[in-house]
Amino acid sequence: MAGIPGLLFLLFLLLLCAVGQVSPYSTPWKPTWPAYRLPVVLPQSTLNLAKPDFGAEAKLEVASSCGPQCHKGTPLPTYEEAKQYLSYETLYANGSRTETQVGIYILSSSGGGAQHRDSGSSGKSRRKRQIYGYDSRFSIFGKDFLLNYPFSTSVKLSTGCTGTLVAEKHVLTAAHCIHDGKTYVKGTQKLRVGFLKPKFKDGGRGANDSTSAMPEKMKFQWIRVKRTHVPKGWIKGNANDIGMDYDYALLELKKPHKRKFMKIGVSPPAKQLPGGRIHFSGYDNDRPGNLVYRFCDVKDETYDLLYQQCDAQPGASGSGVYVRMWKRQQQKWERKIIGIFSGHQWVDMNGSPQDFNVAVRITPLKYAQICYWIKGNYLDCREG
Repeated sequence: MAGIPGLLFLLFLLLLCAVGQVSPYSTPWKPTWPAYRLPVVLPQSTLNLAKPDFGAEAKLEVASSCGPQCHKGTPLPTYEEAKQYLSYETLYANGSRTETQVGIYILSSSGGGAQHRDSGSSGKSRRKRQIYGYDSRFSIFGKDFLLNYPFSTSVKLSTGCTGTLVAEKHVLTAAHCIHDGKTYVKGTQKLRVGFLKPKFKDGGRGANDSTSAMPEKMKFQWIRVKRTHVPKGWIKGNANDIGMDYDYALLELKKPHKRKFMKIGVSPPAKQLPGGRIHFSGYDNDRPGNLVYRFCDVKDETYDLLYQQCDAQPGASGSGVYVRMWKRQQQKWERKIIGIFSGHQWVDMNGSPQDFNVAVRITPLKYAQICYWIKGNYLDCREG
């Protein structure tokens, strides 16, 4: 295992973009998960930091005017820059905080990730509602749906965002839901994750309400968060607008949630997605207490971001963006989280302003980082 020299690192990223995956289809009607040889992201050193003041106001969405062409025209990071961006901060429930520097390595042949700087401004104010024409969102009612996979993997953060269960004790969400790029938001020290469960009256276990016209009442059961991980790319980059590429965070719960979770996966190119579509469910704040599902086509992409026009409202931020594809080795269909819904962007498309909702893609490097946060062992993170 050896560190990647700077020049080879850039070449490595370019090669991954072009040939990082196997043939996308095992049969014409079965879009198949690509097989990647992944890099390794390992901690090198950890420093203790002063306790934060938890003074930031929670923002349920972020905005940026740098669109696909802006990102595509930006140079790839150097090896040292990539290491800085993938280094991370850990916040513990007692308020203590650490910063961990990482190294990036390869085993045989593998892939890496790229992040880009932001530039330009459309000067256009963003709309309050990110709804495109007819509102195509679906509110999910009834425990028969809410408590079953994949909807049961969506959880609510006490700061107002959405998260997705990605392991027995881990939740993936957007970084801006707990950190504004400068400090942690109010309530993060006592951060909780809410799970929708049936609300029974008079201690009853609930009769069969399938014939009732009214939706079944649900309530949130909350679990405290033990610690959080936020990449330094978000903390370092938010002030100069490169942070949206790193708008993701991982939460570790104090106890297992005992629900089926959805694994993370490396985001395939948009043209390999089934129907070119993505799916996600979240707790949009215009439908309080409801889980809202939507799907839509990907309109454009960069190495780090997916641009789409899925209808969404603040509160949906942090939702896991997923697709269902064929798993060749297991010979079965499998859903995986390939991105995290982040926020809203105005984009200058050939001189005409156009707005998109944006999701952060799970690149090979981000997969290696998040998987290590979950597993604590890079040997368990060799398949994306």
